[in-house]
Amino acid sequence: MSHLIILDRDGVINQDSDHFIKTTDEFIPLPGSLEAIAQLCQAGYSVIVATNQSGIARKLFSIETLEAMHNKLQLLLSPLGGKIEQFYYCPHGPDDQCTCRKPKPGMILQIAEDYIKVKDFPIVEDFPRVEDSLKNVFVVGDSLRDLEAGMAAGAKVALVKTGKGLRSLNKISQDNLTEYAQLPVFNDLADFTQQLLTTH
Repeated sequence: MSHLIILDRDGVINQDSDHFIKTTDEFIPLPGSLEAIAQLCQAGYSVIVATNQSGIARKLFSIETLEAMHNKLQLLLSPLGGKIEQFYYCPHGPDDQCTCRKPKPGMILQIAEDYIKVKDFPIVEDFPRVEDSLKNVFVVGDSLRDLEAGMAAGAKVALVKTGKGLRSLNKISQDNLTEYAQLPVFNDLADFTQQLLTTH
């Protein structure tokens, strides 16, 4: 079991908004999420965030503001004994044809390329096969885009009901998306963490 967890941000760690999280004041952690991240860290997991942030391309906020939000998160986690190992974000819009915007797997594969080698997890020599090293790594998200990116990268995926989670569950049911038949679903990040640490 690779001790690495990849989390979406908005809707998993903090409150989400269809109007985007544009300021540090709007960055509000979900109940129990900070404690869950701290528990993962204390259990030996490295926690990485992979998040679409098209608000940058839309000029709703700057990269400096995004970094301020992430600094706020780190400051909130520090007294609890937790931290985010690294933040990966896609600043592009949906029409930019980038490879990093979820549901494309570019961000997740980049984490494997950068992080798994550096941290002495199994080394993968060829980038096209880097997903082999993600087969025991969880990607936790609240949207189908998160799940699609994780699955395309060869990772395990889990859905939380916070953020867009219930909307995602409804779509899975209504569209009969059979690829998610065995999808593990959790109430929130705290629920995921408790069950993960209980079973591993």
